[in-house]
Amino acid sequence: MDNTKEQVLQAYRFRHACKEFDPDRKISEADFAYILETGRLSPSSFGFEPWQFVVLQNADMRAKLLPVTWGAQKTLPTASHFLLILSRRPSELMPDSEYIASISAQVQELPQEVAAKKKEMYHRFLESDFALLGNDRAMFEWGCRQAYIALGNMMTSAAMIGIDSCPIEGFDKEQVERILEEEGILDRSRLGVACMAAFGYRVREPRAKTRRPVEQVVTWVN
Repeated sequence: MDNTKEQVLQAYRFRHACKEFDPDRKISEADFAYILETGRLSPSSFGFEPWQFVVLQNADMRAKLLPVTWGAQKTLPTASHFLLILSRRPSELMPDSEYIASISAQVQELPQEVAAKKKEMYHRFLESDFALLGNDRAMFEWGCRQAYIALGNMMTSAAMIGIDSCPIEGFDKEQVERILEEEGILDRSRLGVACMAAFGYRVREPRAKTRRPVEQVVTWVN
């Protein structure tokens, strides 16, 4: 157990926001499938999995995104694998949506009466607990917050096998989504871009990791 804990901590020490990758080193198919699987298995609120992953390997598409993705000027051209993490639009996350119904019936395989009670609870959560109903932007961002759980898990799992990564928010969301829609990659009525992530192998060692000490981060209430 102690050895496992140390391996996890070493992965966190190894991981950094890699801004440029070795273009000649490629992640194996098996290794990237493992990374994606840790994203797929990630937890989400109510188990509704609001994310969708697009692995963008086409060089022409990467070039089209480059002018409107200022935070990926070196990662887009050099990453072994470039990931678009999408989140579902509010219409997809409403209690009565086809998507939510399909998750409850086909994925979670809930009995009808259980699904009905869960639907009531979910509606109450959206309406009063988090007051998301009627605020499309807040609803979309709620889905994005869950997508970031999958992102974090994928970056950690990559680091544990020596693969570098970089989370990316530096892009013009409207322009990126317009390009993806024009190319037939994105249905904007159902999904939007939450964030991006690049994976590959570093070309240089980063500076030492800096973080606040634990005493400044954690408050205990006993």
